[in-house]
Amino acid sequence: MNYNQPPYNDQRIFNFPWLQGSGPPFGGPPGQTGGGPPSGFSGGQQQVSAPTSPPPPFTPQQPQTQQAQSDFSVFAIDPGAIQGCLFQFTYIWLRWDSFWFFPVFVGRRSISGFRWQRNRWVYYGVDLDNVQSFQCY
Repeated sequence: MNYNQPPYNDQRIFNFPWLQGSGPPFGGPPGQTGGGPPSGFSGGQQQVSAPTSPPPPFTPQQPQTQQAQSDFSVFAIDPGAIQGCLFQFTYIWLRWDSFWFFPVFVGRRSISGFRWQRNRWVYYGVDLDNVQSFQCY
């Protein structure tokens, strides 16, 4: 058996944009955090890039959410609701943190984009189950 060949006999081609670059997707070498999408990465037809300016200079008040009386209430943000915040400055409250965010992708169960951290934009993704609330500006 030749272990250098794929286990199939057809000519399948996989197009992973990050294989064209020098590192894994959305970051530098393994073990490093942060960074951004590799050059040439595009989300669909649109080129993905961080905002060129910082977020607004204020921290908004978290909206009141209706929760069950239990501390173990389930949070669920509807992907359709947060879809309206794509490519806009958005403040996100997670269960454990809150920050300015610039979403560029919304999936069925997750969201990704650029998080404002230490005075720069860093590529970041999170499960929608962990988002308590959000506000776009």
